[in-house]
Amino acid sequence: MRRLRTPIVVLVALCLVGVSVPAGQTPAPDFSGIDAVIRKELQETQTPGAAVAVVMGDRVIYTRGFGIANAETGEPVRPEMLFRLGSTTKMITAATVVLLAERGRLGLHEPVSKYVPRLDPTLASLTVHQLLSHTSGLFDEAPMFGSHDDEAMKELVGTWRDSRMFFAAPGQIYSYSNPGYWLAGLVAEMVGGSPFADQVASTIFAPLGMTTSTFRPMVAMTYPLAQGHDLVSGKTVIIRPAANNTASWPAGSIFSNVIDLSRWMIAFVNEGLVGGEQRLPASLFRTLAMPHATIPGATATYGYGVRTDTWRGLDIVEHTGSRSGYGSNMRMVPSRKVGVIVLANRTGVTLPRTTDAVLTALLTPAAAPPAPARPPLPTTTSERARYVGTYAQGPRQMQIEVKGEALAVAGSAQAAAMEKVGDHTFVAGATRYVFVTNPAGAVTFLHTGGRSWRKIP
Repeated sequence: MRRLRTPIVVLVALCLVGVSVPAGQTPAPDFSGIDAVIRKELQETQTPGAAVAVVMGDRVIYTRGFGIANAETGEPVRPEMLFRLGSTTKMITAATVVLLAERGRLGLHEPVSKYVPRLDPTLASLTVHQLLSHTSGLFDEAPMFGSHDDEAMKELVGTWRDSRMFFAAPGQIYSYSNPGYWLAGLVAEMVGGSPFADQVASTIFAPLGMTTSTFRPMVAMTYPLAQGHDLVSGKTVIIRPAANNTASWPAGSIFSNVIDLSRWMIAFVNEGLVGGEQRLPASLFRTLAMPHATIPGATATYGYGVRTDTWRGLDIVEHTGSRSGYGSNMRMVPSRKVGVIVLANRTGVTLPRTTDAVLTALLTPAAAPPAPARPPLPTTTSERARYVGTYAQGPRQMQIEVKGEALAVAGSAQAAAMEKVGDHTFVAGATRYVFVTNPAGAVTFLHTGGRSWRKIP
């Protein structure tokens, strides 16, 4: 067995499928310049390997594996290898729940207590819509380790109290919450009458022909698998033991590969059609992509399990994922019936430049160039004073203070000064901060990293 001390990037497993395109469809693009972009981004992020697929129309026109699946053996990544998706899973969890609603089994705007008994009264009033659109008010967390039993979701949710709400009025503001999807998954389990993993397998995987996708680690290990990695003291290592927490599966734990996920993406951009057959209802995908929640300070909105935005003038639907050992990104342009799938085997790596480069090759010259950055705006002493204070997300708190003539996060490792870039909007390094006000003009929330933090009076 060969041991590699540092990850190397090796191009492997070229597989071009269906390059000929029917009359009336856009010709298949030239991806010859993409390989160098992917290799460079893998090197810069110190990621051992990745798999990439591109969908155009009703075909997969590109699948490739890059780098290595195992930093100890040097085994190359192949397109059929499973990766763990992280939060990209939410697309499929949401689809499972919405499909049950379309079949009349549940109501998206009904309280979850109708489907999950013995909940704390505050939590019982939440609706499935609020859970799927991240407007429930549940604070966020993502524990990687926990129970391996199918009963884990039910047992965990049964312990929740109203203290899990970081603000008292559900539906008030968008704030990304993994626990909201745990509870949504439990609703699907209770209504569907089978364990959540089996419910998704029968509802989504089987109709679409996603034959190797699974939530279950003991099933995933029987297929070719890219190991999850991270950096420890500057060295790339396989994460042992592999993380697993059954209670959190609906929020981010599918094992899948770019081959199976291409079938999901083809269904999405073709409103349920795969291989000329209506595998899932067209209305399902319209409901998922519909704007259900406004994201503070952003042009983007959140649907159910997907984020909708514009990219160089085109409407896109996407979701990224991050979990122990893995990262993923799925971005689609439904109006053009194209999309890109990127799976990586290092914690939190989503390879955004790779996704941009592939879409540019697909859509240029139709796609506009990115807008130029604007210079920062001035702030006054009184303006800065409005934003100073303590903001909370459940047990976590963030303190905004004045540092010199700028705002900063107290105790932040970066300690970077915030620069104003718009109304109530600041950036510090790569992080964006949006202060949200009530009708009276008082600051009530701070939104950053997809999460909203309530200002403590």
